Amino acid sequence: MRAARLRVLAENHAVGDYLRLMAIVSDAQQAAVGALITQSLPPGGAAPSIDPQIALAGRHGMPLLPAAGWPRDVLWRAVLIEICDAVKARANIPDGVRAVCTRIHDSPFAHLEEQADLLLAARTAGVHAEAAPFIMAALQVYWVFMVTSLPLDLLGNLGDQGAHADASGVCPACGTLPVASIVRANQGYRYLHCALCATEWHLVRIKCSHCLTTEGIRYHLVAGGSEAVRAESCAHCHTYRKILYQEKDAAVEPVADDLGSLALDLLMAEDGFRRACGNPLLWQPSGA
Repeated sequence: MRAARLRVLAENHAVGDYLRLMAIVSDAQQAAVGALITQSLPPGGAAPSIDPQIALAGRHGMPLLPAAGWPRDVLWRAVLIEICDAVKARANIPDGVRAVCTRIHDSPFAHLEEQADLLLAARTAGVHAEAAPFIMAALQVYWVFMVTSLPLDLLGNLGDQGAHADASGVCPACGTLPVASIVRANQGYRYLHCALCATEWHLVRIKCSHCLTTEGIRYHLVAGGSEAVRAESCAHCHTYRKILYQEKDAAVEPVADDLGSLALDLLMAEDGFRRACGNPLLWQPSGA
């Protein structure tokens, strides 16, 4: 879905080549997570075991698989190499992109782990911006795989954890900030979409998704642009986050449409607002 949306958005777009590149990355992500889920299916449909710490976090309304400090398995690095190899295998990939993928492939494990730590902590200093989207793509696959591997009854409780998550505005599954919010067309409810594990959780509308105030909320869009993508700004904390409306465009996808609406980011910056969270597939160097 994300790859297809990125390709649609790339048509006649100022950064269409980059959107098409991220569509290739998204294709590789889909293949990687599908393979991981298939390979991990328990024999005979047995229920997976639950880590006691995860169960404890669930009982106390804490993120189940917190990105910060989680003891990552080497699996994520294997996914990273798979993604880079898939990108390099495509025709007409720019030489610069191939060079970045080759550098990632040849990087020491310690360096990749250090970069992952910085990215998961949403830092910019010390981050290699060219490699960051590929590393984040692998981390997304890893966390999506972990979340989807949890027992259904534990996942079902994430809705209850939403009350706790609202207190800090972070994902109830992994503790990461949302990249955007989306208003579903069927019932008109607004959900925040995690930038890392793609979990969605409910938040009432006309409320800042960053500081959670209900005052000074405004909505912005680019003149002549799509009405399906707007920026929700807050006069209290001076941040904004994109909000998508399925009733205006049923195909909207949080990560893709956030990435494809950079003109709206420029507009908000001119108005003095800052992003509440970056896009996992576009990392700006420190000072940018």
